[in-house]
Amino acid sequence: MIMRKHSLPGLLLAASLSALVALPAAANNAVAPDAPRGDAPLGQNLQSLKELDGKAPARREMNIQSWTTAEGAKVLFVESRELPMFDLRLIFAAGSSQDPQNAPGLALMTNAMLNEGVKGKDVTAIAQGFEGLGADFGNGSYRDMAMVSLRSLSGQDKREPALKLFNEVIGKPTFPADSLARIKNQMLASFEYQKQNPGVIGSKALFEKLYGNHPYAHPSDGNPKSIGALTQAQLKAFHAKAYASGNAVIALVGDLSRDEAQTIAAQVSASLPKGPALAKMPEPAEPKAGVTHIEFPSNQTHLLLAQLGISRNDPDYAALMVGNSVLGGGGFGSRLMTEVREKRGLTYGVSSGFTGMRVPGPFTIGLQTRAELSENTLKLVQDQVREFLDKGPTQKEIDDVKRELSGSFPLSAASNSSIAAQLGAIGFYDLPLTFLEDYLTEAQAVTVEQVKAAMNKHLSADQMVIVTVGPTVEQKPLPPPTDKPARQPVGVPEH
Repeated sequence: MIMRKHSLPGLLLAASLSALVALPAAANNAVAPDAPRGDAPLGQNLQSLKELDGKAPARREMNIQSWTTAEGAKVLFVESRELPMFDLRLIFAAGSSQDPQNAPGLALMTNAMLNEGVKGKDVTAIAQGFEGLGADFGNGSYRDMAMVSLRSLSGQDKREPALKLFNEVIGKPTFPADSLARIKNQMLASFEYQKQNPGVIGSKALFEKLYGNHPYAHPSDGNPKSIGALTQAQLKAFHAKAYASGNAVIALVGDLSRDEAQTIAAQVSASLPKGPALAKMPEPAEPKAGVTHIEFPSNQTHLLLAQLGISRNDPDYAALMVGNSVLGGGGFGSRLMTEVREKRGLTYGVSSGFTGMRVPGPFTIGLQTRAELSENTLKLVQDQVREFLDKGPTQKEIDDVKRELSGSFPLSAASNSSIAAQLGAIGFYDLPLTFLEDYLTEAQAVTVEQVKAAMNKHLSADQMVIVTVGPTVEQKPLPPPTDKPARQPVGVPEH
């Protein structure tokens, strides 16, 4: 059994969830009829999910069914009979953007504490309960959302007790005082670690500069003062409001009939606190462009550039994903990697990306290089962005991205868990049920001119919020570019 608890420091910048895509559960009726139930190909005598290791299902078409529970939870369901198991994922608008202004970190703490105790069971008993049923429990908290998941065998003897325990955990957590004290200490220790991590320091400063007074600005894990002051009463109140059935999306994928899926969704929805969806997030204000330097003793300087990007349902999404792959999101072969790493050896890696969220998320570029080369490396990156926006991508670059996309995109539906992730975000971000098909079609059809227009619509090389973290040292000129890729980047000191 695996308790998939996300590490608290690792949640700091996890607002993107770029692996998720989203559809709305807008329909109250099924969008497709049930398929006839057949025998699970591996039989119904399995006692643990470990027995399924390595037995991934084949790629299949997704027939998404959608409805709404009596309590107002959105449900999205895909029947998948290849393996005798199912994945259940709940998404709530309960991320750190819902933190009260005086209690940053409350959302993350609430999510982390869900499986620490229920009536009659402590954290160990809960873990042993899932393990004894061969089931996996997972949870995580981000800026936009919080997630809770269950993976279980689909046989009734395993499914029903696993769901019973899961519904207790999500619906009636007790937030025990000893667990709260333990997790507070863990988080306080993580804050000490963060003081020595220039990447974390820079990321926190970048979001503060980019979002100002917006709820996205503060770090998901709060700060030492706010975490130390959190109480059981605050956790219970946040759970009652943010984990309400009307604020939930339920994603179900696996060896279930429509009737079984409806029963599960109804039980899950009924186990949650009663309440409506939370209010829509306000739009962020445009930030002031400029450079902020944070002094940090190191041989390297971290360079972070950002500006407001797009919401997850932006109509330019496909064109921007293609364009960003050319600019810096496509790894080796992208413009930034070619110019900054391969031709000049200034860094081990540089990347860019749009993070689509409920309201405009960030577009970011990040890298680190030798401190004495940092100013000219920053200028080189800005010049590359400016040139890309001015001239646009080439036809070959677009064709290469499309070819890569056609091969990699099917992996987004290669497993039950990946489909559940897709469906959960589908409902959360209110995308059309046909999003996956639409996205691939649009991305394959996009032209050079459309990509250039979309990138220029949403980006400006002169409007970047920039944070640098490193020492103040005398600057040196960059090495000249070469057509021979650098084996060992000269811009990053060896450790």
